[in-house]
Amino acid sequence: MDNIEIRTATTDDTEAILKIYQFYVENTAISFEYETPPADEFKSRIENTLKKYPYLVAVHNGMIAGYAYAGAFIWRPAYDWSAEATIYVARNIRKCGIGKKLYKALEEELKQMGILNLYACIGYPEVDDEYLTKNSAQFHEHLGFSQVGRFHQCGRKFDRWYDMIWMEKIIGEHR
Repeated sequence: MDNIEIRTATTDDTEAILKIYQFYVENTAISFEYETPPADEFKSRIENTLKKYPYLVAVHNGMIAGYAYAGAFIWRPAYDWSAEATIYVARNIRKCGIGKKLYKALEEELKQMGILNLYACIGYPEVDDEYLTKNSAQFHEHLGFSQVGRFHQCGRKFDRWYDMIWMEKIIGEHR
């Protein structure tokens, strides 16, 4: 997909972004939220993220096809060179390169901010099921992330226990 525009999200994008996220909340264990947040709360999340970190959308044929953003890894000054990344792509156009383009753009913006370590917190099943597969971990691995931690049966959704893994990618030089 060559006709993808990556740009900074605005609060005007809230409904389109929330529509993408809603599928994952209601139908998967990719998000451990149980209920889709209301639009005003989600808008506040976007506003708060944009105060310090990038929040990007991918636009395809005039429609938002995915989004990615970063946030604090841990809220202490010693971790200011690390960030946690989150990404969601509209379910009907996954595996078309949108996620890779979003992550590349996100990483570039984070590098310009001085971020050196990028982390992803990912739901992970013991065995793939209809709510959660290992695809997200495989996607991140394909982009250069490696697994650095695993918490066993720490998240419960759809009456099932899921693990959570942390993946890391070094995107800058530690001097």
